[in-house]
Amino acid sequence: MKVCGFTFIRNALKYDYPIVEAITSILPICDLFIVAVGQSDDDTLALIQAIADPKIQILHTTWDDTLKEGGKVLAAETDKALRQIPPDYDWAFYIQGDEVVHEQYLPLAFAAMQRHKDDPTVDGLLFAYQHFYGSYSYIGNAARWYRHEIRIIRPRPDIFSYRDAQGFRKQPNQKLRVRSSGATVYHYGWVRPPATMLAKVQDFDKLWHGEPSTQLASPASDFDYSQVDSLALFTGTHPLVMQPRVAQKNWTFDHDISIRRLRLKDRLKHFARKYLGLSIGEYKNYVLLK
Repeated sequence: MKVCGFTFIRNALKYDYPIVEAITSILPICDLFIVAVGQSDDDTLALIQAIADPKIQILHTTWDDTLKEGGKVLAAETDKALRQIPPDYDWAFYIQGDEVVHEQYLPLAFAAMQRHKDDPTVDGLLFAYQHFYGSYSYIGNAARWYRHEIRIIRPRPDIFSYRDAQGFRKQPNQKLRVRSSGATVYHYGWVRPPATMLAKVQDFDKLWHGEPSTQLASPASDFDYSQVDSLALFTGTHPLVMQPRVAQKNWTFDHDISIRRLRLKDRLKHFARKYLGLSIGEYKNYVLLK
């Protein structure tokens, strides 16, 4: 079985992406790793080169600024890396620059790939998600946080990155048929120093709307983490590759988890998910095979 990891990145240092941790977290079960490095305003290229692993192949790219709305450029960059995977590979393991897989889940992901390698009905493998927010001590638990997404796919030419690169579909525009990997992705996209978080959100808001929103264009110098709907305490351990970054955190975010700023419909969704095991109105960009 041959596995190729792939990702894309730009301005990793400027916006404090844990891209090195992301790559190295899944590198042990990959035979090859394609990194699409976009033209950056910092030393992102040198950062990736410094990983110095022979498995890593760097693809130099230029982002298409005409694809800003809806985050389409993120899917385009994902596809650039995906199309570089040799045709003899069985699986493509996708990870974004702010996602990390705990080492405890690598055997599960690898076993799932082996189990379904020769089953043509399986287009990909599904991962659960933990979304960290504000610091490394809290996770988002409101219904708006997506709970699952596809991160391992067949590297076939008919499979493509969908919309803003959150997931994948296959031609002409069909959801992938997936099995559970049994593994979890730790998403650290909302854990950055407050000033860096604000700059990143302002920049990425342009990728969806063409320009920063009025709220984000305010004169504030730091991102206000306190205006969050609902959080829970994280009681697990962080991946080994993330622990130095966790130890170096230099800002404070404390939150009263009893505070919930949820609209009525969101409170109902939260109740149904927590106590009834129901996911009312949950977005599912996949078909989970039974």
